[in-house]
Amino acid sequence: MRRNSFPTLGNDMRPRNPESRGNRPTAEENVPNRFELFLLGDGEKKVTEETDTRELALQSPHCGTLHLFSNIDFASLPDEYKSANDFLSAGIPSTSVFTFNKEDHTLGNMLRARLLQSPHVLFSGYKVPHPLFSKFILRVQTDGTLTPRQAVLQACKDLVTDLGLLSREFTKEWELRKMVGEGVDGMNGV
Repeated sequence: MRRNSFPTLGNDMRPRNPESRGNRPTAEENVPNRFELFLLGDGEKKVTEETDTRELALQSPHCGTLHLFSNIDFASLPDEYKSANDFLSAGIPSTSVFTFNKEDHTLGNMLRARLLQSPHVLFSGYKVPHPLFSKFILRVQTDGTLTPRQAVLQACKDLVTDLGLLSREFTKEWELRKMVGEGVDGMNGV
């Protein structure tokens, strides 16, 4: 027997039948297919890189004061900064923003942690823009001896090596436990 077998009031205050949902999707229909969480679509890239141009630091040629601007439109800069081309630095030096499609916190946190182990990486952080979409954004700043791309590639290679070692060690321990378990069962006559 159903609990709510009587008509309820909708947002428009008219009685409606609980079984009829109109053209609204149900929760099950709203969930993306599992394969959409890890398979790339046509023309979709796994990783994209953009130079971080979030801020611009300009030093005034007259007084030497350092000014920080966000979301710069170069045409709107005061003339004193336009003439001081040698003081312009577009964005934070040696910083890139990587977008990883069809990945989540698992890879994001491993990459961030591995990047921070490098002496050439000054900053590494990631965020997941929305929990329903398998995508994360990784920001990497280096000291200039390595490019952010080189740092990420090296971190990926190191992670593959570490995970291969973990897999081998786990398999070895698993096989040893199975042998010990078989020996104990054989001694008990089981």
